[in-house]
Amino acid sequence: MPSPNFGKRPAQACIDLLVIHSISLPPGIYGGPEVEQLFTNCLDWDAHPYFKTIRGIQVSAHFFLRRDGGLVQFVSCDERAWHAGVSAYRGRQNCNDDSIGVELEGLEGDTFTPAQYRSLSELVQAIAQRYPLAHVAGHEHIAPGRKLDPGPGFQWEAMLPLLASLSIRGPTTKN
Repeated sequence: MPSPNFGKRPAQACIDLLVIHSISLPPGIYGGPEVEQLFTNCLDWDAHPYFKTIRGIQVSAHFFLRRDGGLVQFVSCDERAWHAGVSAYRGRQNCNDDSIGVELEGLEGDTFTPAQYRSLSELVQAIAQRYPLAHVAGHEHIAPGRKLDPGPGFQWEAMLPLLASLSIRGPTTKN
């Protein structure tokens, strides 16, 4: 599902970071079309009171993983999706430049489903075959104090064996 919210990566970009986010629209409501509508600039800002608080934002991610494990791609991994905002990680600013963003349907503090972890694992493996992934972090790690997702409900320990098998480092609190 193509999103218009993307741009070219800088020429020197090395796509070595995967950023995990969580999102639900309205917050805590799952299964509707609103996330896709937001990422494709088709959200009806008047359809829910919460939408007025985010009116006009233009954001995207490369991928969105639904609660049932379904995967939607919005932006080519070769392009720069608008998912990280003001951010820094592994000594670099502007994480959008050299990262791939994956949004999990969920809310900070909520748990995620086994189907999401299975799909995320398959996605990480597929991305690692094409790009030199060396790091995986949450939005909370690249924008501490500003963002809280995916939050304490995300089971990093479930991902660590896969990451280790691919020689990918999990999140650190040091930017």
